[in-house]
Amino acid sequence: MKELLDLVYAPRSSWGDDVRLKFNTALNARYPRIQDLTDKRNDERRFQLRVNTSIQNDSVPYAALIPPGQELSGQYGGMSFVIFPADEDGQPALISLGIGTNGLAPDEAILGRPGHGRKSAAIASWLNGLTNDGYAWAKRDPVRIDLDMPSATRHSLTPWEKTCSRYGKVLYAVFKPPANRSEASDRVVLKALTAFIDLFFEERRIEPKSAFSEDAERLRDEWLARALPTTTDAQVQALLALRRFVIIEGPPGTGKTEMARHLMRDVYKNNGREIQFHPSTTYESFIGGLSPQDGGAMGFTFRPTPGHLMRAIIEARKNLQKRYLLLVDEINRADLAKVLGEAIYLFEPGQPDRQVQLQYDFPDIGDRLSLPENLDVVGTMNSADRSIAILDVAVRRRFAFVPLWPQVDVVRTHSGEQLQQAFQQLVNIFIEHASSDALPLLPGHAYFLGADDVARTRLTTEVRPLLEEYLAQGYVAGFADEIRAFVDIISQRS
Repeated sequence: MKELLDLVYAPRSSWGDDVRLKFNTALNARYPRIQDLTDKRNDERRFQLRVNTSIQNDSVPYAALIPPGQELSGQYGGMSFVIFPADEDGQPALISLGIGTNGLAPDEAILGRPGHGRKSAAIASWLNGLTNDGYAWAKRDPVRIDLDMPSATRHSLTPWEKTCSRYGKVLYAVFKPPANRSEASDRVVLKALTAFIDLFFEERRIEPKSAFSEDAERLRDEWLARALPTTTDAQVQALLALRRFVIIEGPPGTGKTEMARHLMRDVYKNNGREIQFHPSTTYESFIGGLSPQDGGAMGFTFRPTPGHLMRAIIEARKNLQKRYLLLVDEINRADLAKVLGEAIYLFEPGQPDRQVQLQYDFPDIGDRLSLPENLDVVGTMNSADRSIAILDVAVRRRFAFVPLWPQVDVVRTHSGEQLQQAFQQLVNIFIEHASSDALPLLPGHAYFLGADDVARTRLTTEVRPLLEEYLAQGYVAGFADEIRAFVDIISQRS
């Protein structure tokens, strides 16, 4: 890709016939079955390189690698890899994936699959994490060629104003390289070029040559990790220090409760309490309310009784110099807005002086409720459970939400080959075919931990029933055939 790297930083006024030669040299070195891109013969089986080097009037120069089956001139369609030089010399070329102005064909199936947009977005997120000088953006739905680039993106791409004005609706993934070239920036731009072009060919089932297979797999693992990002204990701990009220959300089997318990043990030194919500959890059981008490000769009477939150407040106040954690497992299995009631007003990070008036005078609390500054709250939330109440906007604003996704590396480290293969297959299915709403249904890595001698049991008694329930409930209707095929495979293997 060194030839394309040099082209990215070449002044647009110097673009000429050698553009084709640079593409041809770079691509044929890395990929099999790529024809001579300097040959302009019409062949429906050939990839084409469209090059426009004109800088006259309103012309937008570019070099575009386009799919086979296109005319030799005029508009083309389908997914393309395109490099656009800046409007003026002094800036590098814009690296992009786009759709030809003639429409989605012949790549409707590729562009319309959720996985393509998801992978493009993962590459953009990954590139933004590699450099502070460059900028990457990806459209969530590539087929929406009726939508222009966001204004914030166009503002970041002012050196390519002509490009954005003419092609802003059809470009769905872009990377602006760092303006100043250095060894560090060259490494990032090489990664960007390789990731974009690898994806372009991968979607057409063309893998790099065997000499580059390890490099391609390593690079893919790097950016694909952005589709299922890793969250660490340290990150949640830092967020608690900043926001105090945090909810860890994710699919089943990702270790949400385990992470929260690690925090309780290692960070809070077990100074706290753990409770679990369920559909019958009420305001009275969590905050406090009247409950029957033995009144002796007077029989039963009703007295104000603290709930879990009040008890946590009382315990936290015993030592204000020590952080206290209230862990609420399955926090969304109850109607949180009703359970909190007026106490939701107290969950405002940075405003510990807030108070609410209570209906009764509670022992050790009084008739006013406030949260001590040393009290933190962590909740865990199963994002795949569709039978539970949806958290309203007011609740979401007061809690910081941290996603916890299934992790391929965990399975690679702790599982045998059979479970590793099954997990990777299922991850690929969800990444490629699941909608944004269905992606949180991906079973967590905990379902796939173990040696080969337990693989059959885990797959048939845990994974298969879960997926069959998804199918029965219609949760994976958009890619049900893919899930059924996976279920058939693991059933046959067992």
